Amino acid sequence: MRDTVVLHPGLGVGHLVPTLELARLFLRRGLAVTVLLVEPPGTPTPAAARAAVANNPSIHFHTLPLPATDAAAAAAEEVEANGVDGKSSPPARDPFAVLHRANAPLRDYLRSALPSVRALVLDMFCVDALDVAAGLGVPAYLFYTSGATSLAVSLHLPHAQAALGARSFGDVVVGDGAPLRFPGVPPFRPTELPTAALDRDNALYRKFLRAFERIPESRGILVNTFEWLEATAVAALRDGACVPGRPTPPVYCVGPLVSGAGEVNNSDKRHACLEWLDAQPEKSVVFLCFGSMGSFPKKQLEAIAIGLEASGQRFLWVVRNPRRDDGASLVANDHQQPEPDLDELLPEGFLERTGGRGLVVKSWAPQAEVLRHGATGAFVTHCGWNSTLEGVTAGVPLLCWPLYAEQRVNKVFIVEEARLGVEMAGYDGETAVAVEEVESKVRWVMGSEGGRALRERAEVAKEKAMEALEQGGTSHNDLLEFLRGFDGDASH
Repeated sequence: MRDTVVLHPGLGVGHLVPTLELARLFLRRGLAVTVLLVEPPGTPTPAAARAAVANNPSIHFHTLPLPATDAAAAAAEEVEANGVDGKSSPPARDPFAVLHRANAPLRDYLRSALPSVRALVLDMFCVDALDVAAGLGVPAYLFYTSGATSLAVSLHLPHAQAALGARSFGDVVVGDGAPLRFPGVPPFRPTELPTAALDRDNALYRKFLRAFERIPESRGILVNTFEWLEATAVAALRDGACVPGRPTPPVYCVGPLVSGAGEVNNSDKRHACLEWLDAQPEKSVVFLCFGSMGSFPKKQLEAIAIGLEASGQRFLWVVRNPRRDDGASLVANDHQQPEPDLDELLPEGFLERTGGRGLVVKSWAPQAEVLRHGATGAFVTHCGWNSTLEGVTAGVPLLCWPLYAEQRVNKVFIVEEARLGVEMAGYDGETAVAVEEVESKVRWVMGSEGGRALRERAEVAKEKAMEALEQGGTSHNDLLEFLRGFDGDASH
């Protein structure tokens, strides 16, 4: 039986997609791969996840069945709307609790698969499974699906929180206003942390801190980045600066792991937006897309529309339904919801007035393909790490509009250190981002000298990303170093 790597991703397509890209790397090295799936009670498997599974026939998938009695427990584990990230984040089931309940079926599965299992690779949200691996003598590693900068913040956060004593980071916000200084990370405001981190007594934040404290217990950390992109953070991680007083396990940069990178779509049916892009001039279109969970209230959609129209620039804009009060559209993490009524959501006559130079797509577009299209000239993004890497590998400058989770930290890195994007000011205010801000930033990135300089840096980053993955590149070598820990010939 071949040596097998078992991958245990977190909940949601945003965690599954990079995990599948990592699985493909292992397959190319002669390893067998099993990807574990967990379906919380009452939550349907998103269509995007089903498609990802169907498109990877070489990967073995195994669903970990949660006990039937957990349906009531799941209902009790719903957190309040501000439990994850305040006003900009959906109400969501506590992912740590759901995945912790998967530990018993995980133990049963690993027992049945031994001795072929050479490693268990865990998502951050599955960190409690370290105990399962230790009990069975299976080497356990951590796969951090975001970047090295976010990892540096995460690993240092328990130390920084302890240094505050009884205070919260929210108290720092209303105090001296000095920026936070974490190893390997540009100075950032406390409000750039996920909103839950502003309150030390927030229940979910305490679970995050516990998870961050446990990450160094793993035998190594795989990170979805490449060394050139985040050299400062990677150096701080490897020097042990982010976890004072404790050893940091080896850090392997194995990215960028981007869905569909370098692939050619041979399908006879292309999305209509790609055909529309075919008719646009090179690098002339601003693409606006805010991830599988990103949505805006009607007032903000109207401001974006008016700003785009006033900018005079070509645009391709993915519009999702505004978030429901119960958060259902976001818990599903998918485009299964009813299509948005554009006539009702957008200003009267907007679609007709901009029809010659703009296209609005309902709910979803093939983001990676759009970004790699020659007509795409800029990307207005929520700064989710998957989207960020898709923009980087496409050589497209970023207009940063973070919404929740670690996206504000990603924004700080993109703008302040990598200098691959600019901030859409006002995203974290109590009111909508202004029409004038949308208009001016879109014009700036598409037509100014500063925008051209941004695009040149983006092209360099694209080249460096490709070099990292090639034979002899830093990510290629890190993967080989990781595999050398296995017996057999997997690293050949």
